[in-house]
Amino acid sequence: MTCLCGYAQKKYTSSDRSAIKNYEIASAQIDLNNFNEAINALNIAIKEDDKFIEAYLLLADIHRSLGDYLKAKEAYKKAFTISSTFAPERLFYYAESELNTGEYEAALLHFTSYKNSGKAQFDKISIVDKYINDCIFSIGAIKNPVAFKPENLGQSINTNDEEYFAALTSDESTLIFTRQIKGKEDFYRSLKVNNEWTSSNYLSPNINTPEFNEGAQCLSPDGQFLFFTGCTRPDGYGKCDIYVSQKEGNGWSTPVNLGFPINTKGWESQPSLSADGRTLYFVSDRKGGFGSYDIWKSTISDDGKWTMPENLGSNINTPYSEQYPFIHPDGRTFYFSSTGWTGFGRKDLFISRLDTSNVWSKPQNLGYPINTYGDESGLTINSSGTKAFFSSNNFNGFGGFDIYSFDLPQNIRPSAVNYVKGIVFDDHDNKKLGALIDIIDLKTGNSIYTSYSDAIDGTFLGTLPKGNEYSLNVSKNGYLFYSENFSLEKYKPGKPIVLEVPLQKIAVGKKVVLKNIFFDSNKFDLKPTSKAELQKLIDFLGENPTVSIEIDGHTDDIGDDQSNLTLSQNRSKAVFQYLIEHDINSARIKYKGYGETMPVADNKTSSGRANNRRTEFVIIGIGK
Repeated sequence: MTCLCGYAQKKYTSSDRSAIKNYEIASAQIDLNNFNEAINALNIAIKEDDKFIEAYLLLADIHRSLGDYLKAKEAYKKAFTISSTFAPERLFYYAESELNTGEYEAALLHFTSYKNSGKAQFDKISIVDKYINDCIFSIGAIKNPVAFKPENLGQSINTNDEEYFAALTSDESTLIFTRQIKGKEDFYRSLKVNNEWTSSNYLSPNINTPEFNEGAQCLSPDGQFLFFTGCTRPDGYGKCDIYVSQKEGNGWSTPVNLGFPINTKGWESQPSLSADGRTLYFVSDRKGGFGSYDIWKSTISDDGKWTMPENLGSNINTPYSEQYPFIHPDGRTFYFSSTGWTGFGRKDLFISRLDTSNVWSKPQNLGYPINTYGDESGLTINSSGTKAFFSSNNFNGFGGFDIYSFDLPQNIRPSAVNYVKGIVFDDHDNKKLGALIDIIDLKTGNSIYTSYSDAIDGTFLGTLPKGNEYSLNVSKNGYLFYSENFSLEKYKPGKPIVLEVPLQKIAVGKKVVLKNIFFDSNKFDLKPTSKAELQKLIDFLGENPTVSIEIDGHTDDIGDDQSNLTLSQNRSKAVFQYLIEHDINSARIKYKGYGETMPVADNKTSSGRANNRRTEFVIIGIGK
């Protein structure tokens, strides 16, 4: 017994035998990963001797390793109150626990003391500097809070279980989210009817499974594709992979693993799809990154294959962890979660914008109280850029994590976008059709949205950045394509362009108005903005090699008859010449000008005259 006491007095700050015994019991339980038993033993040790520094420090270390920074902070505080110099290396962890519970001024003091003590461990020097910057930033940010008033989405969506990862269609008519019940994650869907969310329903047995978890999902803005994370599945490449399922009426197709090079033996998760459907952002721990988890992107080529993923670079990724990417439908505003950029200490939400050189700006913290000392992640922004959706367990909701929304402060909003919403059908029998939808920015000639209308209900939904003019082309084998032109200048964000798209089966006498063929006033030189539409016509003729057409030009009634006839003839001839210059056999094409003789609207109004000034083609023959 004497030897034990002498040993105890030499080894520990306590000489109480019972306290020492319980301390050593705790140490043994830690080796067995029995942390609750270790905590109980240490609490007994402290009760026996409330000056037992080692017991406080070990108790603090356990709580910190379990993520309970509040209890860790209190235990470290007790130890350092007894002796401020006993364990100088633990001052770092004490300050870290203060940082992670929002005591920024105290954390700043202790981090600074640790750094200047001369005893700071080499591997902690860089992170101490980061934490000091976090403290300074947080103290200032709390003094200048941003507007933040979260609203629970209500009991139609939120329950006593956990709800998170909100994914929206561009028109905000459909919300798909993850619900966790007894550790099992599945997708649920709610529809907005009369501005209220309907009671949520199990999404689909084709996607949800009884044996695996489904989560961390995104919807394509048109709601036609669901990308999600599936882990430990038989067809997986690594621990977690990204899958895709396509909407089929009210159902969903069997998910498909995106395969290599998106998925690897590593960990791939948290997809976010651009509005044009061509770029997928996601999180991976694959080799070649900056830290543990980085954000990568891949684009889909014309042959339907994903390109080798590209790291988003040092303007987004850090040696720490970046996760939960969200690319807004404007295509230039990016939100994500990071532990690496200066913030409130743990996971914070950031915004970065793509500049005119296609370089991401330095991320901006979304500010307090959107961000706090806790973990913030998983932000979704509506297409108009006014409202954000997120999940939290901090606001006394229905239970666990609930989904909330809030009005996004003006300075961290994306550019507003609008959307075109339509339905494609056969003009003869009204049958709904699955067709290729292509929306092109007439200024750049680039396709900004390419997808298919739903094969069962014929619907489509495409997002459009505000301020430009667009062409819409809808095509399907066996049918004439459909052409439309529109500008968003007169449409407010959130007020969509709604279209009905009747497709005509190919037959002699059927015609299409080419609404995206442009000429200057009283001229017949094709404007560059006509090229996209002309290419659609070339494609149509290439896909239907037995079809012959006549290009018809028409004018309004401004000017004399002969001048209008000549102008319309020259305009139709310009289209004819463009086609034969692009390898269309001239024997398949005729052209004719009709001047003002075949109006389709009243020439007394500007809109009527605009409709009369048109170029169209008509089917004049179908060979064998």
